[in-house]
Amino acid sequence: MAATPLQDAPSLRLHALDSEDLALLSAHLQDALVRVGDIAFMPGKRRFALVGSRFDWAAEMEGRLERCRAGLHFEGVQRVRCQKVSRDQPDAILDLLAVTFEPAGEPPGGTIRLTFAGGAAICLDVECVEAMLTDLGPRWKTAARPKHDLSHADPGYSSS
Repeated sequence: MAATPLQDAPSLRLHALDSEDLALLSAHLQDALVRVGDIAFMPGKRRFALVGSRFDWAAEMEGRLERCRAGLHFEGVQRVRCQKVSRDQPDAILDLLAVTFEPAGEPPGGTIRLTFAGGAAICLDVECVEAMLTDLGPRWKTAARPKHDLSHADPGYSSS
């Protein structure tokens, strides 16, 4: 059954330049579904990007269950480390739980951590917080409110 687009929903476009901005961006991305094949690091451009289907929590507060394709990218990325994210399984789906920033010893640099359900994580070593979240298309109704298992959280990660 094909998704029916909703035409009258507003598009989201957020820019994050510090940890407070990133927390707002994270709230809008909670429970976004991301296909591993839709994640990319472009070292020459120092950019990390992904596309996912974000659940619209604002619409849920109004009694609507909706998702929207959204793009997220980070600038000034120096290194990417992954845990439990297998690039040889491009169709695997990750459920994004949070996006956080851990400052380094020398501001404004640090690590942006994308935490996914099931213990998966992607850590970005960045020069500073610079992220953009943009809705990419129409919304569609979804049958259920997101649920996920937090029992497998693991703070470690490996280089990739």
